[in-house]
Amino acid sequence: MPAHVATKKLEQRSAQWRDYLELTKPRVVALLLLTAVVGMALAQSEWVAFSILLPALTGIGLMSAAAAAINHLVDRHIDAKMARTLRRPLPQGNLSPVKVATFSAIIGLLGFATLYVWVNALTAWLTFASMVGYAVVYTMFLKRATPQNIVIGGLAGAAPPLLGWTAVTNEIHAPAILLVMIIFTWTPPHFWALAVHREKDYARAKVPMLPVTHGVEFTKTCILLYTILLSVVCLLPYLIGMSGSIYLVGVTVLNAIFLGYAWKLKYAPSKKTAFNMFAFSIWHLMLLFVVLLIDHYL
Repeated sequence: MPAHVATKKLEQRSAQWRDYLELTKPRVVALLLLTAVVGMALAQSEWVAFSILLPALTGIGLMSAAAAAINHLVDRHIDAKMARTLRRPLPQGNLSPVKVATFSAIIGLLGFATLYVWVNALTAWLTFASMVGYAVVYTMFLKRATPQNIVIGGLAGAAPPLLGWTAVTNEIHAPAILLVMIIFTWTPPHFWALAVHREKDYARAKVPMLPVTHGVEFTKTCILLYTILLSVVCLLPYLIGMSGSIYLVGVTVLNAIFLGYAWKLKYAPSKKTAFNMFAFSIWHLMLLFVVLLIDHYL
């Protein structure tokens, strides 16, 4: 085989692997796994045993990646109409729907088997329910049916701290539910900020996001109100004695910055305020869980 032909085939194979990686939404899955780690850590006083940590993160990660791939598959026609998602593998024709469905099924089954065999059945079934909630209930139905899609569907994406908790305890406890509530309350202002920034894209794709159905100004009001609610919910771990002063200081600073963005978006927005708020919201959630982890061990 000529060298240039072999090189071209190698490049094509490498490009396809990058496409499969993009299907899994690796940055989103990494954030979910961070929250799962915190759920595991807060469920006990000592360090998480590697024998639980590795299979739990592997199983949760694989099933989250499978849900993300299904999202790509179901939304491929919508993605083709939006500038933000136009270059994804399916709209570009880099992967076929059959390949994506097969890939999702394989990694989803591997993830479930890993959790069921090496962690526990409760975590396996809760992770499966979360996957179905995101990939089927939210992506196939809620996203196209109601502007409250993010509010209702956000529960599936909020599950990883609970999954981490049950991986260690094999039980569901109130503190784990509180961690879920933090992410659940965080989700609407996070996604609505992006929806405000990309309102024309969603309108073109006929996705009934809140700015499309109720207007940008109404959405900005909802973002501000949800951010206030989030600030209150984020204080609950300290108020119930689940965390200490390190967390209190950290979350107060993070909430103040998030509220500042929400206030500016409502009353004094610039062209990039909505996107900047969306970008900071990711840091808000990530740092909040990091501070929870630091506070727990210090």
